[in-house]
Amino acid sequence: MIQSPPSPLARARAFVIDVCTPAGPPVPLCGRSRRGWVRKLPYVFAWLFTALLLPLTGYVLGREYGLGFGLALSLGVAQAVPLLVAVRRPLLAWAIAFAADLVAAVAVLSEPVHGDWPWPWPPMTVIGMLLLMLAVGMRERRPTLVAVWLATGLAGAALRSLAPERSSSNVWITLFVIGGMLMLIAGALRERGDARRALAEQETISEAERARRTLLEERTRIARELHDVVAHHMSVITVQADSAPYRIEGLPEQAREEFGTIAATARESLTEMRRLLGVLRSEDASGGAGGTGGTERAPQPGVARIPQLVEATVRSGLPVELAVPEPLPDALPQTVDLSAYRIVQEALANVVRHAPGAATRVSVSVDETGTGLMVLVVNTAAADRDAPPVETGGTGHGLVGMRERVRLVGGTLDTGPLPEGGFRVAALLPFTAETETETETKTKAEEDSPAP
Repeated sequence: MIQSPPSPLARARAFVIDVCTPAGPPVPLCGRSRRGWVRKLPYVFAWLFTALLLPLTGYVLGREYGLGFGLALSLGVAQAVPLLVAVRRPLLAWAIAFAADLVAAVAVLSEPVHGDWPWPWPPMTVIGMLLLMLAVGMRERRPTLVAVWLATGLAGAALRSLAPERSSSNVWITLFVIGGMLMLIAGALRERGDARRALAEQETISEAERARRTLLEERTRIARELHDVVAHHMSVITVQADSAPYRIEGLPEQAREEFGTIAATARESLTEMRRLLGVLRSEDASGGAGGTGGTERAPQPGVARIPQLVEATVRSGLPVELAVPEPLPDALPQTVDLSAYRIVQEALANVVRHAPGAATRVSVSVDETGTGLMVLVVNTAAADRDAPPVETGGTGHGLVGMRERVRLVGGTLDTGPLPEGGFRVAALLPFTAETETETETKTKAEEDSPAP
């Protein structure tokens, strides 16, 4: 069904409603400033000018313009008190004061001329209207500012034309020009502030998205690397299950079938893992998304290759001192073995990027209880403190990767700058990691246990 376009009257009505609708919630002027004194400034000015203009407006309207005391005082209140409302609702305050100004001008028309005072706006009215127009400019949209500006100018011109003999001054033109300039400047500053706040919010959102994307990339990378670790175990299960009937004499037929089922299930699981690896591979990974060859299928490094890593780092110009137990611990869990190597790799890469030339010490040892592997990388401050780092932006991949690898094995990670300069990375990787469910259960039991 084709809808007919809205009539000019409907469009005009919609425009008027849009112009008369305040922009946003009644947040105080300057209420978003980080400085406390700036947030209080609109209240101070509102109370100060209200205290000054209220008695002066009532006095001048009564004595110089010939209005009665009660009417003059009432109009003075209606013109000055809206300044207090303008702190939160500038458009409403301007509308109240503008209506009071029109009523005062019409009331003055019924009185004889008293001297050559400005017409149609007394000096106090001009000051109040300028302040209100400034407040409107700091809050409202451009169409509303134009409407306020034109309403003020047209009202002044109409009243001036009704009684041109009342005053020789064109104070309405002064209000029209200066008020327009104030609203223009205030509106430009407000739009600039809104743009800066929107940019800051967008940067915050982008930073959060980058951090989330970095975390997901690191987890995907770790999952790809752990594929070989799990695949090795699955392959061992398959070989043992397939060879069991030949290694064990007198095996019942039921047991042979069970071992055959175990081997088939292991091979199926290994196939599914390779498919999962194809999904986790990045687009530029060798062998394609679904390939089976390349570096991602190569054996994963471990603690035994840390000396080679340190040697390569030394050749790049970074002085590194290595302390590794002799002999290396036997039968390290493969996840711990891989995590220890990657943590040392990431820590050395961070030193090269952010503190080139800094003396670095790498230590890998079994902890005192013999239940975990302790990895420690400590570097001093850069040799040339004034030299800029090789990489100033920093994506945070190194620390994110370390945290994820430590969390994977249920260990602990301590990183941070040193008082004398430099940085420290200390990771404890337990040989037997608790699952997250076990950790939560243990924590809950400790919380529920009665205090001694």
